Amino acid sequence: MSARQTSPYDSIARKWLALAERRKAHFIELRESGRWRHYYKSAELLEAIRDAGRMCNAWARIVGMPEDDETSA
Repeated sequence: MSARQTSPYDSIARKWLALAERRKAHFIELRESGRWRHYYKSAELLEAIRDAGRMCNAWARIVGMPEDDETSA
């Protein structure tokens, strides 16, 4: 199998991955601090965290990095 070729868009995809990871970290920090109660219902927060995890995995696939096993379910 051939190695993945670099693309001029790789740096852009890495930036989107970093943004998705920051978004996921923000939701986790909201949950841990308890501040989520001001903005979300419990089910809404869990869905937002799952969505952020799915986006991280999608961008990781595009970049060619391994996915996070925690959020791939």
